[in-house]
Amino acid sequence: MSSVCVLASGGVESGVLLSDALERHERVQPLYIRERLRWEAPEIFHLKRFIRALKSSRLLGLEILELPMTDVYGEHWSTTARRVPDAASPDRAVYRVGRNILFLSKAACFASLRGIALIEIGVLKRNPFPDGHAGFFKRMSAVLSAGLNVPIGIQAPFRRMEKEDVILKGKKLPLELTFSCLNPKGFVHCGECNKCAERKRAFFAAGV
Repeated sequence: MSSVCVLASGGVESGVLLSDALERHERVQPLYIRERLRWEAPEIFHLKRFIRALKSSRLLGLEILELPMTDVYGEHWSTTARRVPDAASPDRAVYRVGRNILFLSKAACFASLRGIALIEIGVLKRNPFPDGHAGFFKRMSAVLSAGLNVPIGIQAPFRRMEKEDVILKGKKLPLELTFSCLNPKGFVHCGECNKCAERKRAFFAAGV
């Protein structure tokens, strides 16, 4: 069977990518990488709701992999909630060092032990970070394949799309169950952070 691991958070890209992967693969394994950051409890809560709403027997249960980063990040806004990037902040303000390197490495180890040769990630066109470009994914795939001694492909199917394009692609999905916020108030979006602003702009631009 054609199988794929999909790196999923709780956001729009993750949700639409899970649905899209079901159209292209026989079996889809969602993976959540838990770094012990502030927003992860509501993200996981909403992601589980979204997965249940897809109602597909070919969508496997969510696997949560532990990768604590609080010892590395220290007194960072992602752990303290102080100076959280707001709506006026540039995209580069939300960069977390090594995020995709770590996520893909953990996912590749998981996949290799289960005979899965492909990982997909919901990176978008405007991603400004060094670990979000096509060249990075190609080189990372080569390194992981060599180090694990099994083929590990990495794909970013939405890499040429804007966030509003992804919303339009998934407009028939329960996108109201998605969640993307840096400073949640309980299990609700704060409405004021960089990610909330990005989300609002994209839904408005998509007319959804």
